Amino acid sequence: MSTTAPSRAAGAAHRLAALAEDMLGGPLPVRLRAWDGSETGPADAPVVVMRSRRALRRLLWQPGELGLAQAYVTGELDIEGDLGQGLRAVWAAQREGGLRPPRLGPADTARALATAARLGVLGPRPAAPASQARLRGGLHSRSRDRAAISHHYDLSNDFYGLLLDETMAYSCGYWTRDDEGFGPADAQRAKLELICRKLALKRGARLLDIGCGWGSLTLHAAERHGVQVTAVTLAREQAAYVRERVRERGLAERVEVVCQDYRDIEGGGFDAVSTIEMGEHVGDAEYPGFAAALHRLVRPCGRVLVQQMSRGPGAPGGGPFIEAYIAPDMHMRPLGHTVALLEGAGLEVRHTESLREHYVRTVGTWHHTLEERWEAFVRLVGEETARVWRLYLVGGALAFEEGRMGVDQILGVRPGPGGDSGMPMATRQWYEGLERS
Repeated sequence: MSTTAPSRAAGAAHRLAALAEDMLGGPLPVRLRAWDGSETGPADAPVVVMRSRRALRRLLWQPGELGLAQAYVTGELDIEGDLGQGLRAVWAAQREGGLRPPRLGPADTARALATAARLGVLGPRPAAPASQARLRGGLHSRSRDRAAISHHYDLSNDFYGLLLDETMAYSCGYWTRDDEGFGPADAQRAKLELICRKLALKRGARLLDIGCGWGSLTLHAAERHGVQVTAVTLAREQAAYVRERVRERGLAERVEVVCQDYRDIEGGGFDAVSTIEMGEHVGDAEYPGFAAALHRLVRPCGRVLVQQMSRGPGAPGGGPFIEAYIAPDMHMRPLGHTVALLEGAGLEVRHTESLREHYVRTVGTWHHTLEERWEAFVRLVGEETARVWRLYLVGGALAFEEGRMGVDQILGVRPGPGGDSGMPMATRQWYEGLERS
């Protein structure tokens, strides 16, 4: 029996590349290195490394984005060098080179299985990684929504404290300057102040902050504008954090923190309502009811500010990876559709502002922090979860950069008697001196 090693031309990488190119309808935009050391593909392209046969087995059982993500977060598949460049190359090839998602008909499946058998990767479906969400119950039931929010936001306050700046704002910042002297915390404070100005917050006004996060807007509005704030979150870890910050800053008489579903908020008559990047979690069928709640909770001539991510009508979710690992059950829509839903609930939309480029920079700072503090993150949550977040932040930044996702501030008013809006004739004062906020 010959013990000669197979030639590089017959290596696993070459067999895989031939199969992938046939299924995708074009040449691979990356270089591929397999577990046996074989390599193929453009010499100057990012290198995708299949460290284990298990990575290929995952793709056989789960073709497409989710299988690739599972293999990446477990470390069975990696990209050598800059992950962002690797993802950018794949998306550019799909957009410009005509690559298509795998379509496995009977003949394709037979060919894939034959290749897998020759490579020795056939076997039972690998278990889903531990970091993948496992939700039960009816879509957007109260219990399932609570579990979905907990999966993402209750990762731990220590984790988000390590990732975010001192404002603990986990949403798009507002970058008023490009110089190095204007950092992430400055961008977040500018965003918070811009929201307060758009809402016309004044001392003694009542603000309802739905989806308050770690309290960045709640604390800013109470401290800087003397506002009475009701802060609402479904995440217990967030509620505990905000209550502690309120106590430390002596704001107990101005801030009430409530851990509940937005559907259970009673009362109304608030001067202003804010919901910052929470609407993505509401759900498609539930959004008209959410918009109606915003209208019910604010007084006539009161203002509502919605900051929310958007996406094209053909891809309303976050994608298989995002929905499995980051934000289960999320739903996004084009800006115009959200505006129509808010208007359908009786709100008059008076101003919209795109922050898409601002989010590219915001997410980029979070990714920089993750890489800079990588060992600390791994010690805190484990390497698998750290890799989930690396993939999430890199992929998110590129989605905003390339316009596949957006984020917008939408300002609405509940009209008063006779159509009174209480809006100023000009809005330039909203932006004056924001960099000093």
